[in-house]
Amino acid sequence: MSRENIVKAIEEKYMSMGENPNTFLNGLLYSKPITYWDYIQTDALLNLQIQRTSLPDEMVFIMYHQVNELLFKMILWELEQLAKNKSLTGIFFTERLNRISRYFDVLSSSFSVMQDGMEKEQYLKFRNTLAPASGYQSAQYRMIEFASTDLINLIDFRFRATIDRNTTFEHAFEHLYWQAAGKDHKTGVKNSLLRLFEEKYKDALIITMKEYNTTNLWARYKTLPESEKENPELIKAMRHFDQTVNINWVMAHYHAAEKYLQTDKTTLEATGGSDWKKYMLPKYQRRIFFPELWSAEELEHWGE
Repeated sequence: MSRENIVKAIEEKYMSMGENPNTFLNGLLYSKPITYWDYIQTDALLNLQIQRTSLPDEMVFIMYHQVNELLFKMILWELEQLAKNKSLTGIFFTERLNRISRYFDVLSSSFSVMQDGMEKEQYLKFRNTLAPASGYQSAQYRMIEFASTDLINLIDFRFRATIDRNTTFEHAFEHLYWQAAGKDHKTGVKNSLLRLFEEKYKDALIITMKEYNTTNLWARYKTLPESEKENPELIKAMRHFDQTVNINWVMAHYHAAEKYLQTDKTTLEATGGSDWKKYMLPKYQRRIFFPELWSAEELEHWGE
């Protein structure tokens, strides 16, 4: 494009916005050139790591979880595009889903950073300063789940028969599978792990539940023409995503926890106080985003 056409395009852009193009063109005379560190906000990013102890490996733990949260944000960014696309096609769906799966592939394989990158002695010392904080309290991860599947698939198996489309979101929220990890199984009383999490994020999570109730991945998949829904590449991408999130990622997390919390004689509690073995193992949770895309035999042996 010639310089004359570029200037004309700029003028047309700002005039269509009801703005004076000359104001913005004059601003260019005084604006500073962008730098990598300003664009990425490097200094701010590198100053977000605050240790609670003097143990060096705590820094590994902090940065690893911060990287996870950044990847969760990337995943939510892609899920939002799929949810809001008004002319969704099988090709777009498959491409975006493959992006999301790659992010989760990175997350799954990255657990070796924590599993093999910290001294057990250091971890068992600094973890005592973290209670009741837990990765359980990642609101972004919960939002990813809401954006991925129909809400019924995230309800604790014991209560699914009592919940349907007419159930209030508030009631459904109280019966999500992860609620069990934060409640006394006899009294139903919530521990501080769950109580603090809900004080901070419950309202935002219920808004997300409502937002994705009819626009989650499975709901959007069902809106595609039959010919596109049967596309083997799309089905492969959806199954890969389901297995990566609900088996591979979870088991990678489980094995990392096992290294630090399991010995021949004892099993330590998670920092949040949950029974991490039952909470994390897919064969107990049976969390499946797209059960209709798996055979009866695959569902029966899920996570084994």
